Amino acid sequence: MRALFLLAGLCISSITQALPLERLNLPDGYSIAVVAQPDNARQMALGEPGTLYVGSRREGKVYRLKDSDGDGIYEQQQTLMRRLNMPTGVAYRDGTLYVAAVNRILMVADAELRSDLPVKGQLLTDDLPDANHHGWKYLKFAPDGKLYFNLGAPCNTCLSEDPRFASILSLDPETGQQQIIARGVRNSVGFTWQPETGEFWFTDNGRDHLGDDLPDDELNRLDKTGQHFGYPYIHAGNIPDPDYYDNQTYDQYPAPVLKLGAHVAPLGLTFYTGKQFAQTGSQHLFIAEHGSWNRSKKVGYRIIRVDTSLTPVKSEVFIDGWLTGEKAWGRPVDVVTDRDGSLLISDDKAGVIYRISYKE
Repeated sequence: MRALFLLAGLCISSITQALPLERLNLPDGYSIAVVAQPDNARQMALGEPGTLYVGSRREGKVYRLKDSDGDGIYEQQQTLMRRLNMPTGVAYRDGTLYVAAVNRILMVADAELRSDLPVKGQLLTDDLPDANHHGWKYLKFAPDGKLYFNLGAPCNTCLSEDPRFASILSLDPETGQQQIIARGVRNSVGFTWQPETGEFWFTDNGRDHLGDDLPDDELNRLDKTGQHFGYPYIHAGNIPDPDYYDNQTYDQYPAPVLKLGAHVAPLGLTFYTGKQFAQTGSQHLFIAEHGSWNRSKKVGYRIIRVDTSLTPVKSEVFIDGWLTGEKAWGRPVDVVTDRDGSLLISDDKAGVIYRISYKE
């Protein structure tokens, strides 16, 4: 089924017309609109109503987007911060924006009101490794008030002296204390909490150079703090690493809740918390698949919807069409449920934010 695509505003219209949105396939009743165009858009964070923050990897920029008239289009785009080392991670709470670059996490107080742009921000911590390989971060507040972030492996596969590599950690904003939440996680660039149960779910990108079809990328659920998910010894629950496997038993590591396919590159995800979408509730998870970079035939480049209420969980393609043959014109990165129940999707290749809406 074809997407219904909308034009909004002169600048937005010009970039919308330059993108082949008619190639996108959505379920019946759903429409897609380009609502902002921040370059290399990565993680998003909702600010106060009408404000959206967006991290990026290019030129070290963090964007502040404003929808002043409430029409869902971010007609004002400002560079809030710049010249940081891949500040992809953004989180907002109580008037303060938190920004995760490769080697530090910064705070911008009164982020909605700052006019002295670009701002430098206040240092929250610089007790982080300075490794760019898989060093860009995802950042979110947990229900307990701590900041969670990832530290990807600084390699394809390796064992690092710093035990924080290949993990997901929490940071107490008051004390600066760090704690490893999940171990053996090669490169997670997306995590979230089920809104009713508080369960922690995350994506993980599998290792490269085992061929087109191995190992699967993963959707995982944490059962206890400090749990080890197998990297670098075992991948996707049952694939022994040719270099690091040393007779570990497969069942000592939790198997993925869902194997997503090799090289699809799952990144940001969100449980749906709105009421706008048909037949979609808080047990449904939307995941952005950024797409493969070194597979002989490209895969990914889509949004999938996962029903986590089922055992086993079930997934389906929600949006595809960013990939035509072996050429991709867009790469989804992050997914956020907006307050009105629509879905926001960032795209770092096309350099835009999309809004997905549903109408009977």
